[in-house]
Amino acid sequence: MSLKKIPILKSRKIKVGITIGDPSGIGPAITLKALTKLGGLADFTVFGDSWVLSQPFGTKFPTRNAKLVDLRNIKRKDFTFGKVRAEYGKAAIEYLDEALKMLKYRKIDCLVTGPISKEAINLAGYKFSGHTEYLAKKTNTDETVMMLLNRSLKFSLITRHIPIKDVSLKLNKDIFYKNIKITADSLKRFFLIPFPRIVVCGLNPHASDNGLIGIEENKIIKPAIEKSSLKLKIKIEGPMPADSAIQKAVKGNYDAVVAIYHDQALIPLKLTSASTGVNLTLGLPFIRTSPLHGTAFDIADNPSLIKADSLIEAVKLAIKCTSNLKKG
Repeated sequence: MSLKKIPILKSRKIKVGITIGDPSGIGPAITLKALTKLGGLADFTVFGDSWVLSQPFGTKFPTRNAKLVDLRNIKRKDFTFGKVRAEYGKAAIEYLDEALKMLKYRKIDCLVTGPISKEAINLAGYKFSGHTEYLAKKTNTDETVMMLLNRSLKFSLITRHIPIKDVSLKLNKDIFYKNIKITADSLKRFFLIPFPRIVVCGLNPHASDNGLIGIEENKIIKPAIEKSSLKLKIKIEGPMPADSAIQKAVKGNYDAVVAIYHDQALIPLKLTSASTGVNLTLGLPFIRTSPLHGTAFDIADNPSLIKADSLIEAVKLAIKCTSNLKKG
């Protein structure tokens, strides 16, 4: 039976799809641990391989509180956790593609993705730097924003997975305006914040001290903030030294921080509360979240060391944001 013909179950619960990510990483283990703790919080559909899911704890998939879309795409011979292989990268993408089909036909409401290996998916021929870029391509989404958040902070990233030496070359007024607009719209729709308060970090130390330590703040960031404030009619401050902006955001002065590059956001997030960290993709036609960690190949074969806290937070956030969307 095609996915299109599968009847939609009538339920008031949010229908959450979970992909296990790279089958050789910690995705299978955190998925099982998360489902055990989340219970009947939502209607769960897991995309993976049943045999792989049986490996971490030597038990069958818990069908009581979740359905499994079993792709059976992993060869049992020579399978091992903690390895980077093209076949595992290919499997991870296949889980995503199957989930996207179910999103299209509204069999699930939102998507939570387990960690993938960028190296493995590239070995498999998928030339993407991560989930965000792949999902944007598959959904024909022109503009996406990576929001990284925990219980203390929300960051929107101007640039993502690029070398530090290339960051300043990627900056222009348009990229700042689009980021701020998508961030503001998402704060309203996903978090029900009617008048978002946003602060933009500077790129250079001390936000350049008015041009003494770099030109990007005066040439690009300030004009972009002025344009955004005028058009969006919301409170936007900056460019502010990153340490000051983040300190004030932790105190509750702002609803979101616009970070210029990846680690400007990741370091404070992991210092304030790594276990509650979540990646939320803004701009897609559906809610997509993921845990704020990678495949952890080094511990993938030792379930006792694996914690599912970040995945649990990702699921809870997906449910919350989807519920808020439905209210709108």
